[in-house]
Amino acid sequence: MAGLIHPTAIIESGAQLGPDVAVGAYAYVGATAVLGAGTRLHHHATVEGHTVLGAQCQVFPYACIGGKTQDLKYQGGKPGVRIGDRNVFREYVSVHEATKDGEYTVIGSDNLILAYSHVAHDCVLGNRIIMSNYAGLAGHVVVEDAVVVGAFGGVHQFCRIGTHAMLSACSKLVQDIPPYFIADGSPATVRAYNKVGLERHGYTAEQLDRVRQLYRLLYRDGLNRSQAMERLRAHPQAASPEFQRMITFAQTSERGLAPGG
Repeated sequence: MAGLIHPTAIIESGAQLGPDVAVGAYAYVGATAVLGAGTRLHHHATVEGHTVLGAQCQVFPYACIGGKTQDLKYQGGKPGVRIGDRNVFREYVSVHEATKDGEYTVIGSDNLILAYSHVAHDCVLGNRIIMSNYAGLAGHVVVEDAVVVGAFGGVHQFCRIGTHAMLSACSKLVQDIPPYFIADGSPATVRAYNKVGLERHGYTAEQLDRVRQLYRLLYRDGLNRSQAMERLRAHPQAASPEFQRMITFAQTSERGLAPGG
């Protein structure tokens, strides 16, 4: 393993490095950081704080993973970051620790977070997410699996983005995007269902039809939210995974669903 550590890298005493970890020139690993097997830090990359970074991740130059929360409510302790496997953090990405002692900012596996993007304190991200350049998540944001956040997209605190949804480039999200839908604008409104994204993830014609029906009921039939929810629960397809996921997401929304465009 010694041959994989550049002589100019700084590895603080106490840091834990798994097998085949590579640390490039002038990179920094803090004393309480853990790097999983096969992970690579490129030159000038930083992993610090109470961060556990999974296997086969890549941290590109000038990215900072595990920096202290920017939340003014921070009162000390040992909050941290927990990250899964095979994630890519491109140049100048920042991922911050949670705010409260013993709590974590969480990122799943197989995510691609592009240059200059920011994941704030207490965010929870799933798997197979793509955040394009300069995208920003404020504190306590939840992003479910297979979401795309476009370049310069910004997400307000405590918002949620449902699975297979997309926030378009340069959009400002202040409410929740339901699963399967595309939101655009400032503030962002739901404009369509994510047909291309769902097809790329192997959704069948029958599944796409159910998603199309969800979109129509929620955003195209002129129903208010209560009426739309009644129709969803009474629908012949209500027991399907797509309808159940939508019903659960809507029922647990705290900021409300983004309106239609």
